[in-house]
Amino acid sequence: MPGIYPATHYPLVRHRLIVNIKVMKNKTRFTRRRFLTSSLAAAGGLIAAPQIVRSETLGNGARAAANSRIGMGFIGMGLISNNHLRSFSNMGDIQPIAICDVKDWALEKSLETLAEIGHENILTTPRFEEILERPDIDVICITTPDHWHAAMAIAAMKAGKDVYIEKPMTLTIEEGKAIIEAEQKYGRIVQVGSQQRSQQHFRIAANLVRNGLIGEVKDIYCRLGHFPWPPDPEETVPVPEGLDYDRWLGPAPFEEYSDHRVLGQYSGGWRCYWDYGGRKFGDWGAHHFDIVQWALGRDDTGPVEFIPAGHDGYDYHHHRYADGITVWRDRKPDHDHMIRFIGSEGEVHVSRGRVASLPENLVRHQFTDDDIQLRVSNNHRRDFIEAVKSREPSICPASVGHRTATICHVSAIAQRLERPLLWDPVAEQITNDEEARAMQTRDRREGYELPAV
Repeated sequence: MPGIYPATHYPLVRHRLIVNIKVMKNKTRFTRRRFLTSSLAAAGGLIAAPQIVRSETLGNGARAAANSRIGMGFIGMGLISNNHLRSFSNMGDIQPIAICDVKDWALEKSLETLAEIGHENILTTPRFEEILERPDIDVICITTPDHWHAAMAIAAMKAGKDVYIEKPMTLTIEEGKAIIEAEQKYGRIVQVGSQQRSQQHFRIAANLVRNGLIGEVKDIYCRLGHFPWPPDPEETVPVPEGLDYDRWLGPAPFEEYSDHRVLGQYSGGWRCYWDYGGRKFGDWGAHHFDIVQWALGRDDTGPVEFIPAGHDGYDYHHHRYADGITVWRDRKPDHDHMIRFIGSEGEVHVSRGRVASLPENLVRHQFTDDDIQLRVSNNHRRDFIEAVKSREPSICPASVGHRTATICHVSAIAQRLERPLLWDPVAEQITNDEEARAMQTRDRREGYELPAV
């Protein structure tokens, strides 16, 4: 476990403490000082811990004062992180303390965002380990590319931090098993960023399906879409100043740098590469397959068969549960919705912000106490914070995130190998293909091994 030091006696090598950030109406930011070593304090330099109301780690007993705040660190300052920064940092019981990224310009942009909200004296670093060492940080928000998720989450839990981690939770199946082990061993709270569980329309759809109001479910259509393939040939260029590219690659295989490879872009960029994610299975699949699992009541299990598009004349990739329910990727017609549940007595169609049904009045069904009613969360990030306080599981803990990610991973393996796979959801093993079973994990570059739990 990282060493714990008083907040007033921190080694600040590689840290950069932002002092007196002010943002005027024209958004111009003033002085930023870089502190390289704690020896500057003896020389008269201004070095101080962030000015916060100490939280005393809410999970560690009754020492927390009534007005204490939860100290928060953010790792990975890409696209989605801006939403996390603004949402978490605007909560009255959250104190942002530190941000981490291997891109200097990403740190600069995030500092400006925090300054606009009114948060100053924010610690920045390119090394996430330095955030985990701080005792005044209680929770970590991880929004890096997928290949970094597992190592950071496990290290954070070992350091006594609760973790909000973006979906998909992992890059591989075996990483997911390790995160669950860490969650249980260290008694930490985990929230996977499958935020559709905290949106009303998906909850309505899941309740209708779970209560059998569309009859026996046979088929489900999920719209994932498609990413372009990486450029071929890839244009390699010098690594830009202000980027630690080796650190960005981390456990992934070494490749010469290209701007496209590290590009944060919802329509492509690093998401196009198998080395860093699951392409569309890890993108929209992680969202929609999660809702399917929820609606079917199968958060602790999974499908048994995965069939890639093109096999045996099938036009669409699909996976099948033991009772025959089949989930199709991008099959039409989807009635202009992200997920279409097809039952023997009706249908439910759901997307972000809207839900519809056949018959039409089904969506207005009034549930009673005798019905199954799924957990209500109307704010995914707030649900995480409340779980941190109560020490009760979040709406999407590691066990749930792992099962959903597993569907994404086995789907991707079947697609890459272009052959069907059989999955044992109890043993959590691919059973019919030795090469595919070996792909449940991946080799990691030396120096970036997965932390032992």
